[in-house]
Amino acid sequence: MAGHSKWANIKHKKAAEDAKRGKIFGRLSREIMVAARQGNPDPDWNPRLRLAIDKAYANNMPKENVERARQNAAPARWSGESYEEARYEGYGPGGVAIMVDCITDNRNRTVAEVRHAFSKHGGNLGTDGSVAFLFSYTGVITYPAGTDEDAVMEAAIEAGADELVHQRRRLHGRPGRSPEQFARRCVTRSIAAGLEPEHAEVTMRPSTDVAVSGEDAEKALKLLDMLDDLDDVQNVYTNANFSEESLAAAG
Repeated sequence: MAGHSKWANIKHKKAAEDAKRGKIFGRLSREIMVAARQGNPDPDWNPRLRLAIDKAYANNMPKENVERARQNAAPARWSGESYEEARYEGYGPGGVAIMVDCITDNRNRTVAEVRHAFSKHGGNLGTDGSVAFLFSYTGVITYPAGTDEDAVMEAAIEAGADELVHQRRRLHGRPGRSPEQFARRCVTRSIAAGLEPEHAEVTMRPSTDVAVSGEDAEKALKLLDMLDDLDDVQNVYTNANFSEESLAAAG
């Protein structure tokens, strides 16, 4: 019986890992399809698509999955599905701002699920623009600890970075430049300089943080987790600054 229980636990854990991987691949596929459909289907001429493909490979998505997603962006292949981007904004416990970016084929379903998550965990779904002004669209490149600072600084200057955060070896793209173009340009220059970025993304960066702790932090973390688990959600952004105690308590 002990062996059976152990095997059952292993199967359950593997199933959970497979489900999580499948969810990540689904999000990456939708991002590739939307990027390819809205711009040039050739990633060499579409920075957003190039970044989406790079992100897919960084998450170990098989090449055949990537190519299938890109090919499915062709108008002839979209006869049964019509994905569109949607953004929802609101406030969570403690007054933290939250933005939820989605790719959906059914806006009514998506907004109902997002509203339910906010309501269940003490938040309020707001109107368009209610918190967007607190964030800026930014390209971010992260390097692992121990990376040569001088080399990173040189790459940052050449790529036109707006900021270099030494503690995390992180570069922030200049607002006047397309975030996708900045990220792709910085990755290309980094590799040419012998540097290997740990992560490259285009994100919404908050202008100010809101400290949250205690019960508010617990509720806010549950809200963010629930939003992130929704099938139509691509990214969740917040200006919440959680205390170490709150994060430790959340596990």
